[in-house]
Amino acid sequence: MRRAAALVIAVLTTANGMANQNPVRPTYDPALTPALIQKLDPVIDTMWSNFDVNAAMGHVEFVSQFWRLPGNAGFDASLDRVRGKLTTSVVKFDSYPGSGHSWDYSVGTLAIVRDGQPDEVVMSKPRERWAVCINSLPTPESGVVARLVDVGNGAQDADYANKDVKGAVVIGDADIGNLWRRAVMARGAIGVISTTLPRYLNPNPPGAPATPRETWDILQWGSVPYDDATKGFGFKATPQAAATLRKALASRATNVRVTIKSTFTNNPTRTLIAEIPGRVLPDERVVMAVHVQEPGANDNASGVAALTELVAALMKGIRDGKIPAPARTLTFLWVDEIGGSRQWLRDHAAEAKNVKYMFSMDMVGEDVKKTGGTFLIERWPDPGAIFDRPWDPHTEWGRGNVRAEQLKGDLLNDIHLAICLRVARKGGWDVHTNPYEGGSDHTVFGQAGIPSVLDWHFTDRYYHTNMDTADKVSGPEMRNVATAVAATAWLLASADEQMTLEAAYVVAKAGQARVTHEDVEGAKLAAAAADPAAAGRTQDQIVQAWKKWYSEAVRSASRLIVGAPSDAFGTRLITLAAPFAAPPPR
Repeated sequence: MRRAAALVIAVLTTANGMANQNPVRPTYDPALTPALIQKLDPVIDTMWSNFDVNAAMGHVEFVSQFWRLPGNAGFDASLDRVRGKLTTSVVKFDSYPGSGHSWDYSVGTLAIVRDGQPDEVVMSKPRERWAVCINSLPTPESGVVARLVDVGNGAQDADYANKDVKGAVVIGDADIGNLWRRAVMARGAIGVISTTLPRYLNPNPPGAPATPRETWDILQWGSVPYDDATKGFGFKATPQAAATLRKALASRATNVRVTIKSTFTNNPTRTLIAEIPGRVLPDERVVMAVHVQEPGANDNASGVAALTELVAALMKGIRDGKIPAPARTLTFLWVDEIGGSRQWLRDHAAEAKNVKYMFSMDMVGEDVKKTGGTFLIERWPDPGAIFDRPWDPHTEWGRGNVRAEQLKGDLLNDIHLAICLRVARKGGWDVHTNPYEGGSDHTVFGQAGIPSVLDWHFTDRYYHTNMDTADKVSGPEMRNVATAVAATAWLLASADEQMTLEAAYVVAKAGQARVTHEDVEGAKLAAAAADPAAAGRTQDQIVQAWKKWYSEAVRSASRLIVGAPSDAFGTRLITLAAPFAAPPPR
């Protein structure tokens, strides 16, 4: 969430063409009260000191060497490494049946066949790392030789007119799925090469001179459907590789040799679960989850590493008597994204009923100077998920499917942001938020009615690419996120009545500032609109939505308190929520 001094977002384009929002802090940011600071600073300081940056980077280096898919060797090796580090007594693996097609590959080469000369290797695993698409079938050991056919874009039937692609390898600019359907499934090609890249991907480091696109060696990995009948395969090509292939085609008919050594396994999918039992309400939980699959270092070896060292640092702080043991149970999950969270909620239905809050940690370790990503808290759905405002933009990921009637206010957004901003005082950490968009494990817990947030970085110029490597991960950034998540989770698991009222006050104060901002600045936008009357009606709707949401958010503190509240507790919450009451009908 970024706003210029005049309360208008400035969108800047860097020399490398990467759009970034240029921030100053919003006027409605929440701030911890002195009483909460007194409680939380020892937790923050202990986590900060205990978090082992070097160990976290070691985990990133280890995990990011694998193409991690549930059930394959790299996925399981990553979980085994985490298990070896954990010292809490409550650690176990859950296993459930896999899809039957867990995939990995050790050889993946695409080469131009030269008559009487050695093949010209265009892409290989040692160089491009993840060019071969998931589910690509193996070739004979010596490879398979086939014609290369360029279909231009390849997203429309017209692109294939008068082109014989049966038995050929097809190159096109469309996404890999579209090429697969049209070239392999519909026309008998044996494989496809997709050159597509989202516009925000760029291999040029920030501030570096721009380089011609045809020299770029970046690709975004992908997948094709599992199809044992076709024995087909897919590649994602770098712009450099695509230019080489098309240059060869421009001068003569070209054959390519494809050599793939891939394996499929039917191992169970595993979830690693660790817990720090609550000392007062052990059946109630705060959950922290990371996904293990994908091949990236930031996405999501950094999450795996950060959560591992978070648990280690927190356990040490509790053992040393510097952090009080939580009143509620803290549960930590290393999962297959989305599917693993759904499985945990199904298999642990009794525990899931009493999960109070959830944190998803995804892409939490970015070196922001190298990646262009910004640390973001993706908020529990609030009116910002529905109503576009220039001071509260969505990321390039795009809006989620949220309806107004689904919104239910909760204190989680403001409390977590306030604690992140407190952690930021220790190291100049740049903290922002974005409206709910969905797409990671917080979505699954949220659909179960559990207030959830996502800690992540975006927009990342190397997202889902072969360039998401360990050298672009920051150990201090992982420490920042882990410290803030641990401190927030500890508060949510341990708040007595006084701490709960302090938290409700933080939310109420932030809510009043937010409503005022939406009212004043929104009125300016409405007055300048082409139809001020219609814009004014929408403006009233937005302000009332925020009031309703914050009224619920303040009163949600009744879920936070550990133990039985006093008679005065409910009255105090009603008083704090009163400024958000809807006006009487006109």
